[in-house]
Amino acid sequence: MSKTEKIETAAAPAPVGLYPHARRAGDLLFLSGIGPRDAQTDGIPGLERSPAGNFTSFDFEAQCHSVFKNVRAVLEASGAKWEDLVDVTVFLVDMKRDFHTYNRIYAEYFKDHQPCRTTVAIDALPTPIAIELKCIAYVGK
Repeated sequence: MSKTEKIETAAAPAPVGLYPHARRAGDLLFLSGIGPRDAQTDGIPGLERSPAGNFTSFDFEAQCHSVFKNVRAVLEASGAKWEDLVDVTVFLVDMKRDFHTYNRIYAEYFKDHQPCRTTVAIDALPTPIAIELKCIAYVGK
């Protein structure tokens, strides 16, 4: 018998591997890495490609707003809310290009609630996205 509860929701994009959207363990909720893909279309907001598959348009701001929407969807499906977040790890594929934009948009979402945060530069993510978040929320009484 598992001592944790697995959470999955159609309100967030399907995981790209064998893992749940989140798992509750006691008073803590651990969200798997969540990116900006659209839950209904699986498309990446602000990303357009040519018929040959090359990028023709890229909108990092749209990806930031979408990733926050997806995190909120998983929190709500778990019975948690935005203010329950206690730790956010941010993965950016281009720190130099995207950090200042991300930091500005992050401040809009977290101006009244400030969880701990770590931002890490990485080479790539499993899909052609530029950002992914890994979050922990406190869901105790």
